[in-house]
Amino acid sequence: MMKRTIYIGNPAYLSLRLKQLEVRQPSDDRETTVRTIPIEDIGVVLLDHPQITITHALLEALLENNCAVVTCSATHMPSGLLLPLDGHTLQTERFRAQIDASLPLRKQLWQQTVQAKILNQAHALHTVLGEPAKNMLAWSRQVKSGDADNLEARAAAFYWRNLFISLPGFVRERGEAAPNSLLNYGYAILRAIIARALVGCGLLPTLGIHHHNKYNAYCLADDIMEPYRPYVDLLVVEICEEQGFPTELTKEIKARLLALPTLDVEIEGQRRPLMLAATQTATSLLRCFTGEARRLAYPLLPCEPSD
Repeated sequence: MMKRTIYIGNPAYLSLRLKQLEVRQPSDDRETTVRTIPIEDIGVVLLDHPQITITHALLEALLENNCAVVTCSATHMPSGLLLPLDGHTLQTERFRAQIDASLPLRKQLWQQTVQAKILNQAHALHTVLGEPAKNMLAWSRQVKSGDADNLEARAAAFYWRNLFISLPGFVRERGEAAPNSLLNYGYAILRAIIARALVGCGLLPTLGIHHHNKYNAYCLADDIMEPYRPYVDLLVVEICEEQGFPTELTKEIKARLLALPTLDVEIEGQRRPLMLAATQTATSLLRCFTGEARRLAYPLLPCEPSD
């Protein structure tokens, strides 16, 4: 079942009533606007205002239904992520399979992840430039176990130099100028989607197959989201082509980026929303950890340029 992404960007009181999220918001005429959303329909909740109050009962209900709760900072950028501790009934068993995964297996999984990321980046460039990125396609085929030659970094350098063709000298850094803020926002939403999918499969999002920063609670999510990043990139390119590298995250831009979970992607020959594809990827990762499979299922961007 496809889950909804709920964005709250104004003062509101959020509570639980009859298994529904009840949103109470004051209006200009001092009356209160009330709307309700079934808890079972929600996948992600984004809280983006300092005057939001949320009850513990509602938080408990959201987490029981494997909902990711994202909080935003004063700059309106996602800054926190709340996920359930017990995302699956077989969680302990699956944690053990994940922890016991051999180094060769983890290197093979990272190889597949980097291959899929570079291939999707190549297809994104094809869409933007109108011609194949032959060097990227070649690099995707040359990735070795564990990406020993660091082709991910080589591909990234070429990719970012060419993705925003109308913005010469673009540098991809968190704190740099637009459209970095749009990319950061989209990636934060994507990270929540992937982390939710991993937890829902009974996996530990902290223990990565490649990323291992001791200060990062979502190393595995950061690993698995890599091939999904070009979907965010193309969405940001589309916004920039329409609005000319906006410096602010307007409500309209946020709405476009918050629609990411519903974006149609192709995975293993089927079209489905990105949120469901993330669950399919997480399930394939679990099967690799348990020895039932050797390949990760990742979505693939179409390689033809858009009209």
